[in-house]
Amino acid sequence: MTDTSATPATSRVIVYTVRVEFGDCDPARIVWFPNFFRWIDAASRHFFLQCGVPPWHETEKTMGLIGTPLVDTHAKFVKTASYGDTLDIHTSVAEWRDKSYVQRYRVMRGGDLIMECDEVRIFAAHREDGKGIRAIPVPAEIKALCS
Repeated sequence: MTDTSATPATSRVIVYTVRVEFGDCDPARIVWFPNFFRWIDAASRHFFLQCGVPPWHETEKTMGLIGTPLVDTHAKFVKTASYGDTLDIHTSVAEWRDKSYVQRYRVMRGGDLIMECDEVRIFAAHREDGKGIRAIPVPAEIKALCS
């Protein structure tokens, strides 16, 4: 089903920096691919904090918003990275939808693109019956802070 309320974002770009450690690599001394997903997940939260969105434990109290779970991801690995590298993860919102958004990541080492990824995430609240979570509309105040 296509979400007809989707709008391209004019999002801020926030950079989250990680240093690759020896333990982040496989025996071939390249970053083990799940670590990229760990780092972009951290970059996602860092993005919101840097845009002025309070931590999720605060938004839960004030808005009922408990976080932004991942519902879809697409990644492309372009070059390898190894221990000692410093990676800058450029994070933005590529598209705002009614109850979800597309977050875009470009992992760079200097001028080299290492990996790029788009994730679809939702804004989530607890279900009224207390069993699980549900998607809620994108909060206008968060969208404004991040645009």
